[in-house]
Amino acid sequence: MEEILFWGVFRSIIKFVGATFRWIYGSIWRTIFGKPKFTFKEYLYGPKSPNYYDKLAHGGNNLIIGFIVILLMVFALIKLFE
Repeated sequence: MEEILFWGVFRSIIKFVGATFRWIYGSIWRTIFGKPKFTFKEYLYGPKSPNYYDKLAHGGNNLIIGFIVILLMVFALIKLFE
């Protein structure tokens, strides 16, 4: 039971990191090109649309990007303290 709780919390943290990175990047990109911005909640959970069908993709993207960002941060810290 504790392992399930740990992995659920771990996945949530990685998704949050991925959504945060996507939100920062997307906000800068959309500001530069004058496009409408999405809210952080939309990056985390998907667009606010009643007929939106691809909620798994946002969670998957957030997991992948969050994992990559955390991995790069760990490698940078290892290099820094060598």
